[in-house]
Amino acid sequence: MLGDLPTRLAVFLDRPGFPWKKLILGFSFGQFVLEGLLSLRQYKVLQKKKPPKTLEDEISQDVFDQSQAYGRAKARFGFWSGLYSQIQNFLFIQYDILPKLWALIGFWVARYLPERFSGEISQSVLFFLLFSFVSQILALPPSYYGTFVLEEKFGFNKQTLGLWITDMLKGQALMVAVGIPLLSAFLKIIQVTGTKFFYYLWLFAIVVQLCAITIYPIFILPLFNKLSPLEPGELKTGVEQLASKLKFPLKSLYVIDGSKRSAHSNAYFFGLPWKKHIVIYDTLLEKSEPQEVVAVLGHELGHWSLAHTTKLFAIAQFHMFYVFALFSIFIDNHSLYSSFGFRNTHPIIIGFILFSDALAPMDAVIKLLMNILSRKFEFEADAFATNLGYQKELARSLIKLQVQNLSTMDADWMYASYHYSHPILAERLAALGWKGSKPAENGKIVELDEKVADGNVVKAKDREL
Repeated sequence: MLGDLPTRLAVFLDRPGFPWKKLILGFSFGQFVLEGLLSLRQYKVLQKKKPPKTLEDEISQDVFDQSQAYGRAKARFGFWSGLYSQIQNFLFIQYDILPKLWALIGFWVARYLPERFSGEISQSVLFFLLFSFVSQILALPPSYYGTFVLEEKFGFNKQTLGLWITDMLKGQALMVAVGIPLLSAFLKIIQVTGTKFFYYLWLFAIVVQLCAITIYPIFILPLFNKLSPLEPGELKTGVEQLASKLKFPLKSLYVIDGSKRSAHSNAYFFGLPWKKHIVIYDTLLEKSEPQEVVAVLGHELGHWSLAHTTKLFAIAQFHMFYVFALFSIFIDNHSLYSSFGFRNTHPIIIGFILFSDALAPMDAVIKLLMNILSRKFEFEADAFATNLGYQKELARSLIKLQVQNLSTMDADWMYASYHYSHPILAERLAALGWKGSKPAENGKIVELDEKVADGNVVKAKDREL
């Protein structure tokens, strides 16, 4: 009985005359309205004149005003770019652009390709290339404005027009080089493995991800950025000692030239379980003390030590499996194809695009749940760094990063729940027990109250690392 459930569900959903087009347009418009209402709530927060109490002693009024102005500018840009995308989506769906593009590609294949190269895979690959090219052209106006107007105005953009164009061309070349074989394999697996194709597709996707972890830093990242070994010194010694203490399988330490594109700062690690690489942005090194950078990496290694990365990877694989499994129910849905103008042909690539649009409400719920989990993990990683003895350094670094990036100082709770994968700074400092910088009687600076949010002192020795 359970094995027949997918078949019965597929039959139930394949109902002649079912208004799939109206339903998907409704989903799209509903999501746009929801995000607009959330953005309006956040915009009111961005109009506040004073920082949160937790930040009153840490953020100057001038920096707070700039952060608020930057946040409002991004919110306005987000609304107009969202409206632009919404109009595009409506026109593509309402006026059956997809079947027109598919028919055009079919004409080219029949006329110009030898018969042995014709077929659904060839037509799908050419459709993918044309669709990607059209999407890229349509994305140019908001991309240009975001980079050379918005980011430029607030001093973050470091790109030249030439670099921006070069990055775009490299991205398109990679899309062709990588996208064509992967799409071809994706379609071939579905064609040859029958109704249970989602098992094989899922396994294929896992292999691709593992290969990408190895290939990306060696062949792809150097096309856009330069990785240089971190020079010997206090920072390198501190990071290596931290990695040794945590038994983190550190293979190499790199500095990335992020400043060639942006003034924003970051740090991350990547690699297979037995060989990890840490990458630090040059902008972070320029504006932070060595121990503050080590504290940031203590937070990042906390994600590794607490198995956050493993858990997120496992969740991603489960999500991918159920997406492919659900797609197996929709792949032959005649009513879905017909609603969008595909009455005589049911291309797999088109089916997946339409299925993805139909899945949008579920994806919105998953996004909300994943952000809730991600914020929980961020608090845990902060606590991990605190237990290592980096309370002061982590708090200082978080404040500096907030100032450098002009990140939003406060947020509406509904907006943050839906959009933010990280807690806002005030929440993180409160969890760290930060009470602000203030002069002490002896002339020294009291920078951290030795309390965490629950009022208990937490020492590194209290937890086995």
